[in-house]
Amino acid sequence: MKYFVSSTVQAYYLLMAYSMMMLMMTMLVLLLDKTILVEICFFEFNSVTITLPILLDWPSMMFSTIVCFISACVMMFTTNYMSADIFLSRFTCVVMLFVLSMNLLIFIPSLTTLLLGWDGLGLVSFCLVIYYQNYKSLGAGLMTAFMNRIGDVAILLAIGITFSQGHFNAMFMWEFPTMTLVIMMILLAGMTKSAQLPFCSWLPAAMAAPTPVSALVHSSTLVTAGVFLLIRFYPFLSTAPMFNLTLMIISSMTMVMAGISANFETDLKKIIALSTLSQLGVMMLSVSLGLFSLALFHLFTHAMFKALLFLCAGNIIHSHNNNQDIRKMSHLWHHMPLSSTCFNIANLALCGFPFMAGFYSKDMIIEMMSFNQNNTLICINMFLATWLTASYSARLSMAIFWSKMTQPTTISTSDEDNNVILPLILLTSGAIISGASLSWIMVNPMELPTIPFHSKIMALLVTIGGALSTYKFCTLELTTKFGTATNFFFTMWFMTMLSNNFISKPGMTGGAMTFKALDLGWMETLGGEGLLMSIKNLTILNQQNQSNLFNLLIALSLMSAMFYSSILFTL
Repeated sequence: MKYFVSSTVQAYYLLMAYSMMMLMMTMLVLLLDKTILVEICFFEFNSVTITLPILLDWPSMMFSTIVCFISACVMMFTTNYMSADIFLSRFTCVVMLFVLSMNLLIFIPSLTTLLLGWDGLGLVSFCLVIYYQNYKSLGAGLMTAFMNRIGDVAILLAIGITFSQGHFNAMFMWEFPTMTLVIMMILLAGMTKSAQLPFCSWLPAAMAAPTPVSALVHSSTLVTAGVFLLIRFYPFLSTAPMFNLTLMIISSMTMVMAGISANFETDLKKIIALSTLSQLGVMMLSVSLGLFSLALFHLFTHAMFKALLFLCAGNIIHSHNNNQDIRKMSHLWHHMPLSSTCFNIANLALCGFPFMAGFYSKDMIIEMMSFNQNNTLICINMFLATWLTASYSARLSMAIFWSKMTQPTTISTSDEDNNVILPLILLTSGAIISGASLSWIMVNPMELPTIPFHSKIMALLVTIGGALSTYKFCTLELTTKFGTATNFFFTMWFMTMLSNNFISKPGMTGGAMTFKALDLGWMETLGGEGLLMSIKNLTILNQQNQSNLFNLLIALSLMSAMFYSSILFTL
């Protein structure tokens, strides 16, 4: 008897086996304290060597382990979530191509061959966002593709400018006259891929993709590529005098904007997407402060609990007949106990609850920022973003788990499928223990700063304050009358309109008016249609004249007589 094994289950076993193998290799590299660089030379052109370097150090291998572990959990979840999809095998192949592109980006530290993974992520993400073939998905996919193309062009310009160095390896960059332009281009590429201001509107729009894709994109693949690029090139980027300050200002504004917008949003997936944007701002701020190793640490821990958040949200949406509005969800604590528990654990890890994954990375970034005596406004923004993170997390949990019953009674909610339970339990374990495990690996206890008690406890107090303020004072209903301020916060500081209508509408309106005035107006009157009507009228007149020869002869005689008489009169 033949047994059919779906493509998603095969992908799960493959990715999980690779993840376990890479984890053992990471432990071996850490134990031996080695870094392996394999460089394959393709060709030389005017003393410029085009190579494919493969860097096997423990951060790259650990990142690859986490990416493949999360991808394996997502593929197992997909077995249940998309079981009715007739194109499941094609979807699995595209997702595997997405994971391959991310692994290429992780292991290749060269600007030229980096494009294999960088452009692969952009192209495959477009295919995944438009997977549900409708106009909304197409619009979101085009916005994602066009925004990311800005970063792709910036990488190409950086490659062209770096041509004078003779190589493109990130680890051996030195100062040269045009290095500021290269640093600007790499910074622009990282900002577009990681959706920093003003390129942030594509991130919530990409929620048109299937939920398993959202879990991959927002945890460990597409949006983290920009942060990882800046971490990889940081020793070179930090030589520019304005790099750190520029990135610090942009990232601090991004995380505050995302936190405020998440408190106004009612779409479940978009709230989690905006929380991703806020955490990307935290990572970028950490890079701008010179704490790139802590940014990598937070990237690893964030990947675990953000993938868990999306899988729980996908299970909730799947049980609500694909409804994503949190105002139509409630009282799920009794209906979906496992998903509710895992979702709340992920929310606690996101807020930085003690001894969860986010506590070890996010709180350490805040402590180091306080220890280094940075700009007061930047510190206020960081604490405000932490307050807002706890606020929208508490608002989300209150709305869908403990509020009054609002959904129809015909909805059947359940989380009893083993293909859902297994990935949720695996990712929940990661959200609980990954912070402590990675801190033992990545952070040397002798390097931790000694700071005052009030600075040490500040992050926890701000987090508790944000959650309690939402619980005590905030209402869950969004006001129906949108004022200017509400609209400003709801539309991500008008970035949604600036990225769509503000740019496209004038061009489309001008094109339509030009088309009506020229193609359908003067050019049509003086050109094809007008010439056709003139020829037609002359043809009709000629036919009328030819049909009555007597009238034609009389007319010609009169015209001839008048013509000759006028000539004789003038003479």
